[in-house]
Amino acid sequence: MYPEELVRPMRSELTSNGFTELKSAAEVNEALTNAKGTTLVVVNSVCGCAAGTARPGVVHSLTGDKKPNNLYTVFAGQDKEATDTARGAMVPYPPSSPSIALFKDGELVHMVERHHIEGRSAEMIATNLQAAYQAYC
Repeated sequence: MYPEELVRPMRSELTSNGFTELKSAAEVNEALTNAKGTTLVVVNSVCGCAAGTARPGVVHSLTGDKKPNNLYTVFAGQDKEATDTARGAMVPYPPSSPSIALFKDGELVHMVERHHIEGRSAEMIATNLQAAYQAYC
């Protein structure tokens, strides 16, 4: 586990842009069970691709006319129980961080895995997510 002082800025990059952090399995279960409409869940992490493209891409994706009703994040390597529970909702996709999942009425409808993030720009990630928002939001 990384010291909280180190990850606080990484957490706030999403929370300061409207995301609610989920830190326990119960919070994840409640959020995903009770969510109406569309829900975006970001599995955040300390890696370079999270900092360089995933978080900026996710934030930029929210500037369009369509966006998810609910915004949540869990932090891999910090909030293990919450992350494991969120990843369980993302099956059949294997665990990866960072990753981004879009749910509609509790059903997984779009997934961006780490291998879709690595080597891509924040703009490419935002465009990918905005296309999913157009289709599902």
